Amino acid sequence: MTNRLTIPAIIGCIGLIISVFQTPAMAQERGNEEARVSPNASVSQTIGTTEVTIAYGRPGVNDREIFGGSLVPFGEVWRTGANESTTISFSDDVTIEGEELAAGTYSLYTIPGKDQWTIIFNTNISWGTQYEEGQDILRVQTEPETAEHIEQMMFHFEDVSEDSGTAVLRWDDVKVPFTIEV
Repeated sequence: MTNRLTIPAIIGCIGLIISVFQTPAMAQERGNEEARVSPNASVSQTIGTTEVTIAYGRPGVNDREIFGGSLVPFGEVWRTGANESTTISFSDDVTIEGEELAAGTYSLYTIPGKDQWTIIFNTNISWGTQYEEGQDILRVQTEPETAEHIEQMMFHFEDVSEDSGTAVLRWDDVKVPFTIEV
C-alpha cells in the first residue's frame, strides 16, 4: 500500500503552514527587550461564556493636566492609551451600550468630553496615533464620572454577571464606563 497525499490534503497542509507563519506576523507586538515609560498591560473578563480582553499601554499623569488640556483635548479623537493601539477582543458577538458588535478584535479610540465621551471601535490596529475614521465599526456614547485620582491609566471590569459587565477606563480623576452585554 502506497502512502499518497491527495490534492485536498496537500492544500490543507499548505494552508496550515501559512497560518502558522502568518499568525505571529499579524499579532500585535507589545513587548521588546527594553522597559517602557508607559508599560503594557492587559485585562480579561469572562461575561457569561464570552471572553473580553483589553490590551493597552499605561501612560502616567506625571504632574500633567490630562483631560481638556493639550495632552488629551476635549472633542478630539484620542488613541486611549500609549504606544500601540489599545485593543479590545470579544470571543462572541456582543452589544455595547445597546449597539451590536460582531466578535473580533478592534482598536479602541475615544473622543473625551466634559459631559460625554464617545467610545470608538475601529478595525485599524497599528501604532496608536494612526486613526482612520473610515474604519470605524461602532461608536457609542457614555458619561464620564469623577473618581479618585489614579496615576497610571488602567482598565478594569465592574458589575459582571452572566449576561453583562461594565468595562471601565480610569485615569487621573476620571472614570469612563461602558456596558457590554452578551
